[in-house]
Amino acid sequence: MGFTCGIIGLPNVGKSTIFNALTCAHAPASNYPFCTIEPNKGIVPVPDHRLEKIAGIIKPPKFTPTHLEFLDIAGLVEGASKGEGLGNQFLGHIRNVDVIAHVVRCFEDERVSHTYGSIDPVRDAGIVNIELILADVETVEKRIAKTEKMLRVGDKGAAAELEVCRKVKDVLDSGKPVRVMEPDENEKGILWGLFLLTRKPLFYVANIDEGELKENKWIKVLEGVAKAEGSRVVAICGEVEAEVLDLPEGEREEFLRDLGLTEPGLEKIVKVGYELLHLVTFYTTVGPELRAWTVLKGTKAPQAAGKIHSDMERGFIKAEVVSYDDFVKIGSIHVARDKGLLRMEGKEYEIKDGDIVYFRFAV
Repeated sequence: MGFTCGIIGLPNVGKSTIFNALTCAHAPASNYPFCTIEPNKGIVPVPDHRLEKIAGIIKPPKFTPTHLEFLDIAGLVEGASKGEGLGNQFLGHIRNVDVIAHVVRCFEDERVSHTYGSIDPVRDAGIVNIELILADVETVEKRIAKTEKMLRVGDKGAAAELEVCRKVKDVLDSGKPVRVMEPDENEKGILWGLFLLTRKPLFYVANIDEGELKENKWIKVLEGVAKAEGSRVVAICGEVEAEVLDLPEGEREEFLRDLGLTEPGLEKIVKVGYELLHLVTFYTTVGPELRAWTVLKGTKAPQAAGKIHSDMERGFIKAEVVSYDDFVKIGSIHVARDKGLLRMEGKEYEIKDGDIVYFRFAV
């Protein structure tokens, strides 16, 4: 699995429309608040042109991309952290995702009501972000109270944890998400253990109108919000993405090109998600199958082998590695070996994006 992406935002901003377009699902997408109750889930293959290129060269009987999961989470409203709307149950769903796609409405349409009566990306993004911050404040205040008790009874680790919790509380009280913090190595473990919503990487999805694909006045406004947080904006027209899915696969690229688009929304989101989560992709041929795998940047060869099977990590001997670019130029593993481009790497080797790897192990 590549990663799990939670789609959040105010009601009626187009979350379910975008979810359906990205996943080929048929979740309800209606013009009223809270048409989504339980999160809709969709698992989709990650578009991977490198995998297709490798497959075209070695022609395996089977090739398998990595996958990612989308969760379409019901709309948050002002007061959600205190139970308003559908409240805390949906805040709980956000805790289970790796990265958050915050959909913000950037289109005018009289047929689709707006919860707050007008289009205002700064206001709308702020309402949702404040609710996430308030939920984290409640979490941290409870943890501070508990840690203070532990400190009084002589718990040696409580002092360090309390210091981190108070730093977090100061950041949240200033109206900023926890992800703006730059903790040192000692603080990271404590911070990660708090399971805070605003620690998760987040990017904005500007849902725009088909007539404004080339220029939309609201996108620059939303980009200002994102820049202040060190975040990103992906512009998507939910309706266009849905139209693309209705076309035969061979016609989709031309359709997008005619609209002035270089890639579908799914590919945009995959790129941003991988960047924010610091993920890389490597490839293996196990038996008759060519397969893509996703790991964190910096993952060492034995742990990457463990993604395939625990025996491979336990019995790891070495990894034979060729880069994607070298393989495509040469077109043969045997020639790569003869030219010295198939490298022998040991336990300390960190997997690079695009590596084609042959793991050697013994159990």
